Amino acid sequence: MAQIENDNGRRPALALAALLFGSGVLHFAMPKPWDSIVPPALPGPARTYTYASGVAELGVAAALAVPRTRGFGGRLAALLFIAVFPANIQFTVDKLRSKKASPVVKAGAVLRLPLQLPLITQALKVSRQAR
Repeated sequence: MAQIENDNGRRPALALAALLFGSGVLHFAMPKPWDSIVPPALPGPARTYTYASGVAELGVAAALAVPRTRGFGGRLAALLFIAVFPANIQFTVDKLRSKKASPVVKAGAVLRLPLQLPLITQALKVSRQAR
């Protein structure tokens, strides 16, 4: 029975790992969009935050992918999703203020904010199931 429960927890963990891995790679392959959403109140260059969050996403993805570190990875993923939320807010504020952004883009920016909650919830669930 425990094996079945672990198998059920494996798929969501790997899905989160894939999401974070893809995002982490994009932080290095295409950093400009990520730079643009770093809140301006943060000290230092935006690129530093872009690269640091990319490294964090890759590291958390690895922790989620490995069964031995999956529980810790789930907790780290939840913290990471919370930590990057200010950048998501900045993205939304920038889109709402933009005269170039279409109403659809503006609505999408607003509607994507609550999506952090299911990501955080799923990450915590992965952590619990890994124990």
